[in-house]
Amino acid sequence: MIQEVIETKLHQTFMPTHLSVINESYMHNVPQGSESHFKVVVVSDRFEGQRLIQRHRQINQALARELERHVHALSIHTYTDSEWRVVRDGVPDSPMCMGGGKTAGQ
Repeated sequence: MIQEVIETKLHQTFMPTHLSVINESYMHNVPQGSESHFKVVVVSDRFEGQRLIQRHRQINQALARELERHVHALSIHTYTDSEWRVVRDGVPDSPMCMGGGKTAGQ
C-alpha cells in the first residue's frame, strides 16, 4: 500500500512527534480503493527555523519516488512541536475535487 510506504518514509526521515497520512482519493474522480491523493500532517522539530517552502521541499524529496509513480496530489502541512500546540485542531481541510479542469460555479 502506498499509504504505508509514505508513513514509513516520513517516520524514518523526520522522526515526527505526530504524523497523519490521510488517503483523500475518495474526494476525487478516481476508481474506488485508489491511492492517488493524500494529505500529510508532519510535526517535527527538524522543521525548526525553516521556511515553509524548505519544509515542503524536504517532504517532496523524501517522497520523490511515490510522487513520480503513484501519487497525483499531495497536500502538505508541516509544523514544529511549538507550532502544533497552537494549531493542533486547525489543520486546513483539503478542497473538494473540481474534476478535470472545472472551476467553482460550473
